[in-house]
Amino acid sequence: MVSRSYSNLLELASGGGGGGGGEPLPFLGRRRVPRVVTAPGIVPDLDASDDDADAASAASDHSSHAPRERVIIVANQLPVRASRRAGGAGGWDFAWDEDSLLLQVRDSLRAHHGRADVEFVYVGGLPDDVPPADHDAVAHDLLERFSCVPTFLPADLRSRFYHGFCKQQLWPLFHYMLPLSPELGGRFDRLLWQAYVSVNKIFADKILEVISPDEDFVWVHDYHLMVLPTFLRKRFNRVKLGFFLHSPFPSSEIYKTLPVREELLRSLLNADLIGFHTFDYARHFLSCCSRMLGLKYESQRGYIALEYYGRTVTIKILPVGVHLEQLQSVLNLPETGVKVAELLKQFYHRNRLLLLGVDDMDIFKGISLKLLAFEQLLMQHPEWRGRVVLVQIANPARGKGKDVKEVQEESDAMVKRINDAFGQPDYQPVILIDKPLQFYERMAYYVVAECCLVTAVRDGMNLIPYEYIIARQGNEMIDRILGLGPSSRKKSMLVVSEFIGCSPSLSGAIRVNPWNIDSVADAMDSALEMPDGEKVLRHEKHHRYVSTHDVGYWANSFLQDLERTCLDHNRRRCWGIGFGLKFRVVALDPNFKKLAVEHLVSAYRRTTKRIILLDYDGTLMPQTSFGKSPTSKTIDILNSLCRDKNNMVFLVSTKSRTTLNEWFAPCENLGLAAEHGYFLRLRRDEEWETCVPVIDCSWKQIAEPVMKTYTETTDGSTIEDKETAIVWSYEDADPDFGSCQAKELHDHLESVLSNEPVSVKAGLNHVEVKPQGVSKGLVTKRILSMMQERGDLPDFVLCVGDDRSDEDMFEVITTAAAAAAARGPSSLHPEAEVFACTVGRKPSKAKYYLDDPADIVRLIQGLASVSDDQAPHGDGAPPPAAAAAVATDTIPR
Repeated sequence: MVSRSYSNLLELASGGGGGGGGEPLPFLGRRRVPRVVTAPGIVPDLDASDDDADAASAASDHSSHAPRERVIIVANQLPVRASRRAGGAGGWDFAWDEDSLLLQVRDSLRAHHGRADVEFVYVGGLPDDVPPADHDAVAHDLLERFSCVPTFLPADLRSRFYHGFCKQQLWPLFHYMLPLSPELGGRFDRLLWQAYVSVNKIFADKILEVISPDEDFVWVHDYHLMVLPTFLRKRFNRVKLGFFLHSPFPSSEIYKTLPVREELLRSLLNADLIGFHTFDYARHFLSCCSRMLGLKYESQRGYIALEYYGRTVTIKILPVGVHLEQLQSVLNLPETGVKVAELLKQFYHRNRLLLLGVDDMDIFKGISLKLLAFEQLLMQHPEWRGRVVLVQIANPARGKGKDVKEVQEESDAMVKRINDAFGQPDYQPVILIDKPLQFYERMAYYVVAECCLVTAVRDGMNLIPYEYIIARQGNEMIDRILGLGPSSRKKSMLVVSEFIGCSPSLSGAIRVNPWNIDSVADAMDSALEMPDGEKVLRHEKHHRYVSTHDVGYWANSFLQDLERTCLDHNRRRCWGIGFGLKFRVVALDPNFKKLAVEHLVSAYRRTTKRIILLDYDGTLMPQTSFGKSPTSKTIDILNSLCRDKNNMVFLVSTKSRTTLNEWFAPCENLGLAAEHGYFLRLRRDEEWETCVPVIDCSWKQIAEPVMKTYTETTDGSTIEDKETAIVWSYEDADPDFGSCQAKELHDHLESVLSNEPVSVKAGLNHVEVKPQGVSKGLVTKRILSMMQERGDLPDFVLCVGDDRSDEDMFEVITTAAAAAAARGPSSLHPEAEVFACTVGRKPSKAKYYLDDPADIVRLIQGLASVSDDQAPHGDGAPPPAAAAAVATDTIPR
């Protein structure tokens, strides 16, 4: 059964074959009700009328008392092992998977991070196919005994989802493999994408059955579920949602080849907190958001944040750690000690040093490169022949396909070649272990290994080096077997690829480019030759980090940041916009409202002394327009407004007066303010006046050569020289490079112009130098004072703008309105209707907003229509403007 909450999102799963995955959880007795019922159509046998459903949905927007904090952890696979019961009894047996990161998060948080009372609920799939007849019994058992909610997927859907889209398309691309041919990664397949979306929707339906959105935190893991945040955010606008990506995130040049690139980015941005292992991965994600969605990020008190439709999306950078208690418990096992003793006899008692590699058998782990480097070591350093052994543990690959088979065959062939070339009757240079090992056996190999080698060409994190460091630290039992005294200082040595997530945190390791075979071979030699004292220092530095940054530290830090990010959820007004995977939530301050056309028109009709102040670029004309001159439609609308004797309309622009004279010559009664209001003209037949004393512009001789230097080095940038200002624009340049150059130019200009009477301002895609004190706020004050001197106190003010320079106008009219309302000295009528409106939902001093310039034009057109309807028309009079609604800036005369 599909939840009624999602009946309007089925288009997201079209073609996905999602049947069988949306079945509700089984319940004890008649029904099992979630801790807080939040959505209708989820609990079986719970009959609800439409009114009841509406009430239940509305109740989700109000907090209910929760007995304790609860975290819903969502991942592709549950942290349990499943097995069919032997014999004819049938049924299933389940046990915790101690190797699962999700289980380690719970155990470590409860043990050491003050979260003993936190309740954890897991939502995910099972590693085995469960027949439909067993779904109810299995789901009941998992929920009651393990707090797990299983998502049952049909075999064909799961294959298209996991082995198809996840492993053939996302996973290779995120590891920098482009599908240049069918053999090199899978070409994009729309049916596989639909299966991916369908499975994400099934996961969302399962979460809906147990979530209490006002109290619970939802933590989604990894690239399998990247569109899940959109489903959850659509149902619960204020859901507390975190996402952590455990794989690399590719550079924008790689990522932008994905046909559904924007859908995935926008879905991730529906989370409150997005986590990455390294700054490189986060930087690539932010670059994609900038280049593909036009979003800017900034650092806020040490946190990196994106503003996305009024919501703050925080970026978390912290590598995951190991579960110390589990590793230490395995080291304490008697069988670990036995295995260590066996390996000592096999290697060290025969005067042989052990190099160790532990990798999955896949194309990105660099096993063949490691073998080539070891072969090079033996060729270049004959002294190591007969003394050094490379043990390569090859875990079974998680995916399947021709590439996995090729890696296996290539590795086998290289091992045979090296052993044939350098082997001796009692010496085998390479030992390849391609069968599954018990965890204690792997820990034993760590203990005796002189050096651990990780040469992956690309890997999200890789915890093998961390496990090796803990194993080399040992314990009393291991020390006795190794013959070490209580005061012996431990040592270890690491050679790690610079392309894995753990590399930045291991500053004592020898970092290598795995593609450079000679360099890796030299690193192996350096690790073997390094004095013990230096090995000790490197080990101690690593151990301090690994032991203090365990999996619990990582999880606790993530949850703390998620809690902090979600603090203001209930303070903001939220509503959803957009369809399908383009859905997003707009979150605004309660006092920031969308300008209602009816309210504005009503105030316009009952007032008689009106001022309308309009910005141009980004307000009447979209910033992205290729041609910037006004259309004939815009001219007609402005003329209609200006013909109304009750109106004074002003265009307040950053453009030069020459440009404005040319563009708005047909507008006889339109007031113009040029260059941030430095120049002001009330009518076409009047002279321009200056709002500040005339200044000397000799400073341009200093600023212009500096700007020219940056223009020459920044392709796509231009310089606009105005009468009193000069602007460097980079809207056609590379956004990252242009932004970097703009910051440098800003600092450079401030330095060389520090003794000049000018200010340097950075705006949207530009840097401007203008006279000090000149602003749109200044010209707004000038216009209001002119009205006041004539004895006219405006009873209607509409002020519309889109960028930082317009905030000065908003501040002036808002301050004047507050003074008038308090019956204090003011240039406005005490009952004045004031509308300060910005374009787009963003922090602003304006009280109102409209979405885009098209809305502004429709609003102004609507006001012009009202003026035309109220005016008497004789023969030959122009017809009324077409009715519509739009936003503008105007001034009453």
